[in-house]
Amino acid sequence: MKPKKNPKADLRRRWILFLQIGLILVLFLTLQAFQWKTYDEKKTSDPLVILDLPEEEEVPVTIVPQETPPPPPKQIVEIIDVIEDDSNEKEDEVKPTDLDLEDIPEPDDIVEPDEPDEPVDIPFDFIEEVPVFPGCEKLEANSERKKCMSSKISNFVNRNFDTGLGEELGLTGTNLVVVMFVVNKDGLVEKIQTRAPHTALEKEARRVIGELPEMQPGKQRGKPVPVSYTIPIRFKVQE
Repeated sequence: MKPKKNPKADLRRRWILFLQIGLILVLFLTLQAFQWKTYDEKKTSDPLVILDLPEEEEVPVTIVPQETPPPPPKQIVEIIDVIEDDSNEKEDEVKPTDLDLEDIPEPDDIVEPDEPDEPVDIPFDFIEEVPVFPGCEKLEANSERKKCMSSKISNFVNRNFDTGLGEELGLTGTNLVVVMFVVNKDGLVEKIQTRAPHTALEKEARRVIGELPEMQPGKQRGKPVPVSYTIPIRFKVQE
């Protein structure tokens, strides 16, 4: 006889489900085993701090010797002999100074010294009334005329000075030419002096300053006087 099997009682149909459940249980137990920790019991004891008591030290007694005061200074008594004014000696006679009033000159007889033949050049910064450059006549204040004259001369030099000479002479960088001149009593430019790194630049500076226009002369105490003026000329040679 063949054994009879109930088709519903076949367990092979659900073996995959049982396998998955088993794997899940194994993984869960493995994770729990990894997370399981044990600690050794340690006996805790309170630390004891032992402090040594400081020993009492005997402080030695210091004895300060008593200083004897210095002896008082000796008093020097100066004896002054008083001489009675009964001597018969004659004192030196002091003669009075005789002032002869006739030697004093009268105010009209005082002659003032002559003015020097060559007038002294007065610096531009100390002149009472600066020279008036053409175009600055309308300005009344001396300080405004100073600024106007300096500006006009600078513009005139910038327009007429040949800065190309620096490149022709082989110069480099920034070059400085210092020019000193005098505006005389007639308002004309004279006594031109120059200082530059090359003689050609000095010659060019004298040429430009010599072409300055005629000005109204500067005045000191209302009289025309020569006025000295200095101007620096700077130009840069393009490399």
